[in-house]
Amino acid sequence: MGNCLVGGSSAGPSGGSLGESSAGPSWRSSDGLSGGWPDLPAVPAHRLKDFIHAKLKPSEECLKLIDQDVDAISDFLRSSELPVRGVAKGGSYGRETVLRGYSDGTLVLFMGRFRSFRDQKQNQRELLSVIEQRLKHHKKYSKSVSLGHTLEVLLSVQGQEILLKVLPAFDPLCFGEDSSSQIYRDLKSSMDQVRAAPGEFAACFTTLQQRFFQWYPRRVKELILLVKHWYQECQEKWMTSSPPGFPYALELLTVYAWEQGCQDEDFDIAEGVRTVLGLIKQSSELCVYWIVNYGFEDVTVRNTLLCQLRSQRPVILDPTDPTNNVGKDNGSWQLLTEAAQAWLNSPSLNDMSPAQCWDVLPTSLFITPSHLLDTFIKDFLQPNEKFLEQIRKAVNIICEFFKNNCFKDSSTKVLKAVKGGSTAKGTALKNGSDADIVVFLSPLKSYDSQNKERTLFVQEIQRQLEVFRKTQELEVKFEISKWTASRVLSFTLKSRSLNESVDFDVLPAYDALGQRHPGFTSRPEAYKDLIALCKSSGIKGGEFSTCFTELQRDFIKPRPTKLKSMIRLVKHWYKQCERKMKPKASLPPKYALELLTVYAWEQGSSMNDFNTAEGFRTVLDLVIKYQQLCIFWTVNYNFKDEPIRTFLLTQIQKKRCLPVILDPADPTGDVGGGDRWHWHLLAKEANEWLSSLCFELQSGDSWQKVQPWKVPVVQTLGSCGTQIYPTVGI
Repeated sequence: MGNCLVGGSSAGPSGGSLGESSAGPSWRSSDGLSGGWPDLPAVPAHRLKDFIHAKLKPSEECLKLIDQDVDAISDFLRSSELPVRGVAKGGSYGRETVLRGYSDGTLVLFMGRFRSFRDQKQNQRELLSVIEQRLKHHKKYSKSVSLGHTLEVLLSVQGQEILLKVLPAFDPLCFGEDSSSQIYRDLKSSMDQVRAAPGEFAACFTTLQQRFFQWYPRRVKELILLVKHWYQECQEKWMTSSPPGFPYALELLTVYAWEQGCQDEDFDIAEGVRTVLGLIKQSSELCVYWIVNYGFEDVTVRNTLLCQLRSQRPVILDPTDPTNNVGKDNGSWQLLTEAAQAWLNSPSLNDMSPAQCWDVLPTSLFITPSHLLDTFIKDFLQPNEKFLEQIRKAVNIICEFFKNNCFKDSSTKVLKAVKGGSTAKGTALKNGSDADIVVFLSPLKSYDSQNKERTLFVQEIQRQLEVFRKTQELEVKFEISKWTASRVLSFTLKSRSLNESVDFDVLPAYDALGQRHPGFTSRPEAYKDLIALCKSSGIKGGEFSTCFTELQRDFIKPRPTKLKSMIRLVKHWYKQCERKMKPKASLPPKYALELLTVYAWEQGSSMNDFNTAEGFRTVLDLVIKYQQLCIFWTVNYNFKDEPIRTFLLTQIQKKRCLPVILDPADPTGDVGGGDRWHWHLLAKEANEWLSSLCFELQSGDSWQKVQPWKVPVVQTLGSCGTQIYPTVGI
C-alpha cells in the first residue's frame, strides 16, 4: 500500500474549516479528466450524475484503505501514553465529501489534560510537539510535519491522497453526547479572555460536524462533490489558492439549497447545481445558518448569533460553532459569482427553457429585520408582473374555451367560468401558487346533483382540454396533470423563461348564486338550501365552497395592496413551518391563515399603510391563541333570516378547544375547526418565531420588541351590527 508522508502549507485552526483545502498543494495527484470527459461546464446536464461517478467519487476500496490508515494513526497515538480520551474525524474526510485524487481530512485528538477551551489555547502547541515526537518513532509517519497549531500527515493510497491534519483539542462534549447552551457560553467567554479568532476552536466541535453531515442522503454529498470540483476548476483558471474555510462554505450552501428547496433523496443533479449557482449569484444577500446545535433561547448564545446574522453578507455560519462565519467575503465571491453566471448560461446546463431549479431564498425570513419586511416581500415573494400578465391572458383564453367550445356538441351549457384562488385574489406567491377555475354547468341544478354528477363532467373536461392544449400556442407552458381525481382536473401554467408557475384546479359546480350584478352579495335561499342539505345528509361543512368562489375572491381582491402583501408574508411563513414538519402534519389550511390576516388588519389597523411587522406579529399572536378564536363576517350572510340565524348561532356558540373561523362566503365552512388540523403545532412554531428579528426594532443602540395590535380573539355579534346576542358565553 505504501504511504507518502510529507508536509504542506497550513493556515492553522483559525481558518475554521478544519483543514479544508480545495486545490491542494503543488504535488497534488491529477486525474486529468481523461476518458473523453470535457471540463465540467461543458458536461451536458443529463450526464452530470455519470460525471460524478466516473470522475469525482473515490472507489469504495480506496476509502476503506484510507480508513485503515487513519485508524492505525489513531490507535498508535492512543497507545503512546498520550492522554487521548477520544478521537473525531473531520474535514472532507469526516464529512464523507472526499474528491477523487486529492482531498483533506482532520484527525482531532480529544486530550484528557485539556479541561477547557483556554487550556487548549495555552497548551496545544506543547502537546502537538509531543505528538510529533511520537509519530517520528513510527517508520510510516516519521515524515509528519508540525506547522503552528497543526500536524500534517499525507496519506497516499492507490492514487488517492488525503492531507490529514492532526489536531489536539478540548472536548466540550466530554460530559454528554449533545451540545448545550453552557458549552457555547463557555466558548464565547473563553474567546473573549484569550482573544481567540472566530472559529479558532472549531476543531472542538468536530463530532457535531460529523453528526450534522451523516444524516444527509448520498446524492446530496455527490452534489457537494460536483460543486467543489467546479470550484477547483475555477481556481485553476484564476491561478489562486483556496481561502481557508471557503470550500466548507460551499458544502454548507449546497446542504442549505437541498434542505430548503428539495428534501427528496432522489433528485435531479442539474436542478441542484442550478440552485446552488443561483444562490452564489446572490452572495451579497446570503445569510445561511442552522439552529440544530445552538439557538436563540440562551441570552449569551442569542447575542452571539444575532451579532453574526446582523453582520455584512455573505454569512454562512458553521452549524456547530456560532462564532464561525465560513462564508466571510475575502474577495472570492465576486469571481465565483461571475463563474456561476457563466456556467448557468452555458448550453450544457441551460438545456431547457426555463432551466429548472429549486425555489430557495438567499436569506431567511426569521432573520429579516422588521424594517426590511416590505423589501423582503417585494424582492422574494411577489410574482413577476410579466408572468402574471401572461397567466391572465392564458387563463382568459382557457375560460373562453370552456364557455364557448368545451361542450359545443352537447346540450350542456357553461353558464360562467370563474377564476378563484390566490392568483385571482392577488395574493399569489412567486412560485407554486394555486388557482381555481370553477366551471358552472347548466345540468348541475342543485348541490346534490353537483355531488353525484361532477365526476362525469371532470372526465369530459379533461378530454376536451387535452385536445385544446395541443392546438394552442400560449405564452406559457400548459401541462395537464397525469394524476387523476374524480372531483377535480389539475393543470399547471409555467413561464417559458422564468422559474415561476401556477397550479390550477378545474372544478365543475352548481351555480347557486345565479347571475350577479354590481353590488350583489349572495342569495339567502342558496344558504338555506345548503344548510338543509348539510343537516339532512351529514355532508361536511365547506363541501360546496366552490359554488361561492366569486364571493371568496371578492372578499380579498378589493383589499389594500399592502394587506395582500402581508397575506403573502404569512403564507410564506406557513410554508416554512410546513417544510419543517417531519413527518408531515396536517396543518390548518392556508385559507384559514389568509382570513386570520384579514381579521387582524380589520380589527387592529384598517389603514392602507401600516407597519408590516406589527401586523405579522398580530397574526402570530392570534395563532398562538387559537383555542380562543371565534371569527366570522356578515358580508354575505347574516342573522336576519331563519334558518341561517340558528345555524350561525350554533356554529359560534359551540364549545371550543379549536378555533372557529367561518368562511365569509360559506357559513358551513369552518376553515379553522376540526380535529384533523394540528393547530397546536402551528402555535408552537408561532411562539418560537416571536424571537425572530422580524419583531425587533432598533432604537438608538438598543433593540425593542415590536408590539402587536390590540385585536380581540372573539368576533362579537354586536360588532357585526346585530342586536342578537348568544345565550352562551364565548
